[in-house]
Amino acid sequence: MPDKKFLIDLEPIGRRIEVQAGASLLEAAQQAGVDLVAACGGMGICGTCRVRPVRGEFNPLTPGEEEQLDAAQLASGSRLACQAVPRSDARVEIPPESLPAPQKMQIDGRQAVVALQPAVRAVDLALEPPELHDLRSDLSRVQDALLPELQGAPLQGDLAALEQLSMELRQNQWNVRLALKDSRLVGTFARGTPLLGLAVDLGSTKLAVYVVNLESGATLAQSGVMNPQISYGEDVVNRIAFANRGEGNRRMLQERVMEVLNGTAAGLCARADADPDQIVEAVVVGNTAMHHFFTHLPVVQLGAAPYVAAVSQPLEVRAAELGLKAAPGAQVYLPANIAGYVGGDHTAALLATRSFPGQRRVLVDIGTNTEISLVSGDELYSCSTASGPAFEGAHIHDGMRAAPGAIERVRLQRDGVAQVWTIGGMAPVGICGSGILQAVAELRSAGVIDHRGTLQKGAPGVRSTDGKAEFLLVAAAQTGHGRDVVVTRRDVNEIQLAKGAIRAGIEIMLQKGGITAADVDEWVIAGAFGTYLDLGSAVQVGMFPDVPLNRFHQVGNAAGMGAKQMLLSLAERREATRLAGRAHYVELTVEPGFTDEFMKDMYL
Repeated sequence: MPDKKFLIDLEPIGRRIEVQAGASLLEAAQQAGVDLVAACGGMGICGTCRVRPVRGEFNPLTPGEEEQLDAAQLASGSRLACQAVPRSDARVEIPPESLPAPQKMQIDGRQAVVALQPAVRAVDLALEPPELHDLRSDLSRVQDALLPELQGAPLQGDLAALEQLSMELRQNQWNVRLALKDSRLVGTFARGTPLLGLAVDLGSTKLAVYVVNLESGATLAQSGVMNPQISYGEDVVNRIAFANRGEGNRRMLQERVMEVLNGTAAGLCARADADPDQIVEAVVVGNTAMHHFFTHLPVVQLGAAPYVAAVSQPLEVRAAELGLKAAPGAQVYLPANIAGYVGGDHTAALLATRSFPGQRRVLVDIGTNTEISLVSGDELYSCSTASGPAFEGAHIHDGMRAAPGAIERVRLQRDGVAQVWTIGGMAPVGICGSGILQAVAELRSAGVIDHRGTLQKGAPGVRSTDGKAEFLLVAAAQTGHGRDVVVTRRDVNEIQLAKGAIRAGIEIMLQKGGITAADVDEWVIAGAFGTYLDLGSAVQVGMFPDVPLNRFHQVGNAAGMGAKQMLLSLAERREATRLAGRAHYVELTVEPGFTDEFMKDMYL
């Protein structure tokens, strides 16, 4: 059937393209403006265009794929994009190594200076080797040398840590550095080896990963990568539904994110001239669903009201138990979840931003789920609102994530022609969240759309396609894929839904605190999207109240900064637990007046 077409969803880029039957995945990606590494030009002989089909039917493996892909890759379902031909609608995961240019991610943030008090400390020892007149075991010999340090407590360690101890003692002629957590042996190294920590902001869409020197507090390397779980659901609600369809699905979600985290951590350690075995402690923060996926806790109870967490208290879990590659006795610390979907990532963001001087402060951490807190004197109110994936470019006609070629800024000229700026300065191939928000603001300001979000017929740039109005943003002759980039009525509606949910959450928080927007001293906007959005546009469309812009502070990845603070200081962990305990959680779905507020806040 030569006229048959299939819809191909390319994740985690967030691009969707209809292709003719018979087109390969490489051709689909190229038509969508997504550059895949294909060193051999699609001949199937280099193995560089590796992808992983998640859903859909495909042609059988070709001889070229059987030759280029190893057993593990074949077992995981990997294909070569140039050889895989879809036979139905399909969703495909593209690993980072198959993309030549990284997506734009926000991993930096406003970081507070904390007094170093890491959970794991280094102790250097110079021991006398055993002899016939001194047959103490390796553990006893070390414990005797540590008597002052341990204050009489016995030295403990699991089998992997004890195995490493005996080997390192002999390899280093009995001169070693021990990593100790209280009286537990975490790892043994050559003297002078830096002890490293790993901080992770486990977002629904992106992972921000930091490798930190625990003795100096310096961040040695950092990186942002896409969360591979996107391929199994764009938001946590869909992932919960996927996980609840079978234990294998829940296990897959945990294994996929751990695979990417291990690869990222190894790459960062290499950049720091270190080894993942030097990671002696980790702090991981995420919303409640991501927390449960990461720890392989059940999520069935998160899929329906009253959305109760399996665990809300701080957790310490052995890294090896989770599959995280680190020192033998390393542990992972996960701070307290607040309630509902307000998880440890928001606890970390509250921790990182608590030093703002304002008496009354609103923290808005924008993502697929947006967490909002009002701090007013001794009162702390928190909520979570499902702002949806529109800010990641999903459900937008020409939407994509913040990758090269994505429109990120828009200005509408008097003649109705749009001026656009793209990530990387490349020819436009789509529009990301910050771009579509600014486009809507510009269209509203110019009267091209009304307060209800309706495109005005006859307005400059507005045309009708298949009976539906749309605004021509970039003509095909100027795009990177030879197709028009447009803004549709549905796109505007997606932004109305997202910004309406956020604004309604803000208004409910203000009501709980008994104050108005004008009473708020500091508006702290966090998260990747919060970093890149144009504040003027956000106020113009009604996402934020109309207050002086100098009260707004865009602080970047506050959750990642809070994770680093907890990695470096036990006192910061205690403060984070205190903050989570102070929070009054507000469940918006049962809050009187929320629906009316949401409907009102959808207007532009």
